[in-house]
Amino acid sequence: MKPIAYVDRLNAFYRSRGFPPYQWSVYETAPLTPLRKPLNQCRVALLTSGGVSRKDAPPFDPLARNDLRVDAIPAETASAHFQIHDDYYNHGDADRDINCIFPLDRLRELAAEGVVGSVAPHHYSGFMGRTYIRTAVMTQAAPALARRLADEAVDAVVMVPG
Repeated sequence: MKPIAYVDRLNAFYRSRGFPPYQWSVYETAPLTPLRKPLNQCRVALLTSGGVSRKDAPPFDPLARNDLRVDAIPAETASAHFQIHDDYYNHGDADRDINCIFPLDRLRELAAEGVVGSVAPHHYSGFMGRTYIRTAVMTQAAPALARRLADEAVDAVVMVPG
């Protein structure tokens, strides 16, 4: 099987709609920080970009551009209380089991088993595709989320792309 040339296909798709060539971000280093304590003492949160929202919240608009919305989702939200609105990926399996894209039940199990210290009070969904204003993500949306995570004493974030 030949691999999908994702970047080429994406560039062709947007070029066919009149967009200029996309300027991909290239980073020579990653600002990752090692854990400062053992995982079994860490408070862990989830972040997905898969168009996941609570059923009582407005759905994400899969066609929106530059939507910097990031939803805070209470940790006690039942896994049946989610909806997915994204057209960048086939989410049929995640529609049947939200843990495919937002593994909240699995995180709760890891906390109950003592693998992770605790589940954060909130988890997050946002940064969903078609964001062309990367500067706003890097200077506004991401720092705001980082502050919120720090305020909730979150030690680690599991990021699940859509």
